[in-house]
Amino acid sequence: MLELPIVTTEPSDTVAPEKPTTHRRRLPKWLKRPMPSGEMAYTSQVVEDLNLETVCESAKCPNRTECWAHRTATFMVLGNVCTRPCGFCSVPKGKTETVLEDEPERVAEAAARLGLEHVVITCVTRDDLPDGGAEHFYRCVLAVRERTGAAVEVLTSDFRGRRESISRVVEARPDVFNHNTETVPRLYQRVRRNSSYQRTLDLLKQVKDEAPDMPTKSGLMLGLGETLEEVLDVAADLRRHGVEMLTLGQYLQPTQHHLPVERFVPPEEFDLLGEQCRQMGFSLVASGPFVRSSYHAGEMASVLGRE
Repeated sequence: MLELPIVTTEPSDTVAPEKPTTHRRRLPKWLKRPMPSGEMAYTSQVVEDLNLETVCESAKCPNRTECWAHRTATFMVLGNVCTRPCGFCSVPKGKTETVLEDEPERVAEAAARLGLEHVVITCVTRDDLPDGGAEHFYRCVLAVRERTGAAVEVLTSDFRGRRESISRVVEARPDVFNHNTETVPRLYQRVRRNSSYQRTLDLLKQVKDEAPDMPTKSGLMLGLGETLEEVLDVAADLRRHGVEMLTLGQYLQPTQHHLPVERFVPPEEFDLLGEQCRQMGFSLVASGPFVRSSYHAGEMASVLGRE
């Protein structure tokens, strides 16, 4: 087994919310990305014409330039306002919006115009809705599949652990069911407030219990104060709950009001960590500074399908 580098930072048990910081760490050279190009214009126009939200914009994804230039995007449904105060996410929080009944058709139309063969649909967390938005997710999956024939990957909230909501999304038979773990258990109260590590594991297990042939996927952000040993412990938990696909990426502070980056993990460390996780039995592991849950999701799913 490969040995990971020793992390000198000691874990802290402090879970109090971070105060906003005016100091942001300078990005290391391996985290530089190209400036926006004109090749992004078509994707941008489709999103604007159809009045859609994307996690690419709302979460300030560093890969937007690359993905939009290749005419791909991750659609975010159920509005652009989240009900959870996560410390890492730049999606707006506050008063939620009315769910628009024609959104599934608009998402399907966008997928058709962009020529997508693998469509990723995510959402804001909607704890205000009785089913957490599960029925809307169901309709989006079916609409995209009927309009395009594309494979559909869902990246859902935890639906507050409502088993019937999780089952409803499973009934749509998405090609991949993704739900992010985000961080290690010790940091949940600070990073992912109002969420539960065990609830995440339970959701992933339920999906696998109800649809054993449906690939499940999860992801973590690194650089928030976790140790590498804690990351490996989470990976082991995910494998025990049947997860086949894992993504590991670098957390980047979206604004000065969000949690600061505690550490920039170098690419070679991501490589070593990814190899450790593959040795645990994951079918696919994407591990690198710019890896995100939906980054190159189609390529990742197609590799899994060929195995």
